[in-house]
Amino acid sequence: MSKPNYRTETDSMGEVKVEADKYWGAQTQRSLLHFKIGREHFPRELIRALGIVKKACAQTNIELDLLDSKIGKAIISACDEVIDGTLDEHFPLYVWQTGSGTQTNMNANEVIANRACELLGGERGDKNLVHPNDHVNMSQSSNDVFPTVMHLASLEQIHNRLFCEIDETLSTLEKKIVEFEDIIKIGRTHLMDATPLTLAQEFSGYHNQVSAGKASIMNALNFVKNLAIGASAVGTGLNTPIKFSELTVKNISQISQQEFRSAPNKFEALASHDSLVGLSGALKRLACSLLKIANDIRWLGSGPRTGLGELILPANEPGSSIMPGKVNPTQCEALTMVCAQVIGNDTTISIAGSQGNFELNVYKPVIIHNILQSINLLSDSLSAFNHFCLKDLKANKEVLAHNVERSLMLVTALSPHVGYDKAAKVAKKAFEENLSLAQSAAALGIMSEEEFYKLVRPENMIAPHPS
Repeated sequence: MSKPNYRTETDSMGEVKVEADKYWGAQTQRSLLHFKIGREHFPRELIRALGIVKKACAQTNIELDLLDSKIGKAIISACDEVIDGTLDEHFPLYVWQTGSGTQTNMNANEVIANRACELLGGERGDKNLVHPNDHVNMSQSSNDVFPTVMHLASLEQIHNRLFCEIDETLSTLEKKIVEFEDIIKIGRTHLMDATPLTLAQEFSGYHNQVSAGKASIMNALNFVKNLAIGASAVGTGLNTPIKFSELTVKNISQISQQEFRSAPNKFEALASHDSLVGLSGALKRLACSLLKIANDIRWLGSGPRTGLGELILPANEPGSSIMPGKVNPTQCEALTMVCAQVIGNDTTISIAGSQGNFELNVYKPVIIHNILQSINLLSDSLSAFNHFCLKDLKANKEVLAHNVERSLMLVTALSPHVGYDKAAKVAKKAFEENLSLAQSAAALGIMSEEEFYKLVRPENMIAPHPS
């Protein structure tokens, strides 16, 4: 195997050897040496966002006559290659690095500068032609670029992925509500039998949880739309023209086709990440809802003969290596594990978000890593759960009807007619002597079985009675 060729790159600390076929430069190479921590790299969506922000900044610098248009156009072309994924292999850094994301910002600057050099007919590493700091990072600081990238990547992924999967799930739940409209089942509170409701009513609760979760995320995104770009190092806008922030945000919005605005207070935008803490909280809310829904469905489908067995879950794959014919609620289990991870991610983000010291929060990489992981996990698991579980979920009508018939809590319908105490006696005697409620009421001399069945009708117990 032939040895790689190297070129010499330089930064303020001196010379560094970089493999000749790589677009990154000295600062990226130093980071690879000093931060070999874990296996986690930033995903494609963050690299894309870096490309968009760098392109928007170059456009603004050209518009303001700060950047030579020839160099600027080469930078923009290189940024387009970052945006479309052509240069992904040249972003090798780990998540666990400097807390401002400076190394990742410089990784982008170096890759874009070296690619722009080639586009202008020069060679990689020729800083006289295109400089990563002076040209690509013009009017910028890592401290305002990285939080801008964090917001852009988060909002894009939610709009382009998560909301699509939420909407598909809501559509399926709406169909199930219609399908289950006339199916009466026994309710359960405290894991014990309660009064009846319809299966559609139960699923309407699930629908509302998911819908409210989406609304909570949308509310949180209102703050994520505020971008830090133009804040420079500490929020003062040092070394940036007066119009730079507004023009760059306008360019970012046009390139991404998403609505953004310049953060009204740049000091807050650098020193805290409260908007992303809020977004993570909204993602956690959705995760908590989905955890409840998935657990309900797997319990309602438990059995098939010795559990509740009220729902019939799709059989997607064998469930056991030792028990032939066993099928497990695997989609529910996968979704609940994802929800547990999202809840854990939120804890990390909450701690990290609280650690802004003076003018800068230096937990940025872990915050965006966890945010994007939560968004991607929820998107993927919702898609799988919807397609491989929810859509083909069936009601076991025979078991549902049998459970309603046997429930002692139907006695609740007697209370308005005979009083709570007598109704309780009916339920107690029925349970202790294994009688039906009607038989118990008759044995106690409270009413005949015929009178009982006139008063206790499950279909009349699923809504408020007319006044």
